[in-house]
Amino acid sequence: MTRILVDMNLSTEWIPLLVAAGHEAVHWSEVGDPRAPDTALMQWALDNAYAVFTHDLDFGTMLALSGATGPSVLQVRCLNVLPAAIGPLVLSLLRTYANEIEQGALVVADERRERVRILPLSSA
Repeated sequence: MTRILVDMNLSTEWIPLLVAAGHEAVHWSEVGDPRAPDTALMQWALDNAYAVFTHDLDFGTMLALSGATGPSVLQVRCLNVLPAAIGPLVLSLLRTYANEIEQGALVVADERRERVRILPLSSA
């Protein structure tokens, strides 16, 4: 079971799917200010032991520049990011990389490929 914070750029429709798969999931709009900067979302996730699920490419850059060891980030790079389109992919990633996400990782995936980098990331 992974604790997942769903970013504002993803639908609240993700919450029931993730919960039904056995994860604890919350949408940022339920716990934080929707207008807050990404750094606030990342800090909340770190403080509360959640992984961040996002479509925003800035999170990987933030992790690299900061040298942070967390929180883990699952980043989808798909055009259609609704659960009906990529739900199976996301659930598969959460199963396959559960240990890495638990330890601290950046998981990036689209419909064709996926990659995992363990935190902290090097900006080099």
